[in-house]
Amino acid sequence: MGTRGMSGLGTPGAGGRAASRTRPSGVITRGTTNANRLRRVDRWLTGVHGRLLRGAADPLVVDVGYGASPVTTLEMLRRLRTVRADVAVVGFEIDPERVAAALAHAEGGLSFARGGFEVPLPAGRSATAIRAFNVLRQYDEDAVPAAWARMCARLAPNGVLVEGTCDELGRRAVWLGIGSDARPRTVTFATRLAGFGRPSELAERLPKALIHRNVPGEPVHAFLAAFDRAWDLHAPLAAFGARQRWLAATDTLARDWPVCDRPARRRQGEVTVAWSAVAPRGAEISAGVIDTFR
Repeated sequence: MGTRGMSGLGTPGAGGRAASRTRPSGVITRGTTNANRLRRVDRWLTGVHGRLLRGAADPLVVDVGYGASPVTTLEMLRRLRTVRADVAVVGFEIDPERVAAALAHAEGGLSFARGGFEVPLPAGRSATAIRAFNVLRQYDEDAVPAAWARMCARLAPNGVLVEGTCDELGRRAVWLGIGSDARPRTVTFATRLAGFGRPSELAERLPKALIHRNVPGEPVHAFLAAFDRAWDLHAPLAAFGARQRWLAATDTLARDWPVCDRPARRRQGEVTVAWSAVAPRGAEISAGVIDTFR
């Protein structure tokens, strides 16, 4: 979805028939995707925000920019239904051909429509959660806050926007948990531990808001350097497997960094830290930790 599509965003939150007359916000992405690519972020969404889904009066989740194939949207629906059986999922794409192809997979509780960052839900409906993965990576950094604001305007008051990037097979990913006020709360680093090299390798998957800030003097660079040191410190544990080394390294990291999640989540190859600890210097967007992590 280039920044050409970020001009003339219009009124945030416009929905229903008014939204249908508005050109979708954004431009078409390459659309590449693979089955099971977003399993890590879906696992986090159901695990960390399961309480949010279970308590929602209208459990509606949106997938923005699902790509040339809706496979990851279908997978997300199946995973969300393990937490909330009546959840509804809407997938939005800018390319009308992609929408037409996806409609063949629509079913009860799953629909597809043309749309972008404006998230043109029917009037009166808000999303409990929005997933926007591998979309903003293709934009300029200064376009990111406007895209966040546009999507978050369609969230329920306690909803969450999950925005991030992963590799082609979903083995490495980094994503932000963003509140309905368009302010990030957390950053999650996730990896397949088998064959894992060093934590700093995850820098390749930093979301757009951080990827150009991985330079000396920036907090995210300092965090990844500290993570590498903790990883090296526990090299002897490699004999017991990468999971034990990861757990020890994240425990060490938590002594000096605001790690938000419990060991049970870190066992899965995740670690989540407060956004305020890694936010770009001079960034206006900062916030604390989402209560659901505690």
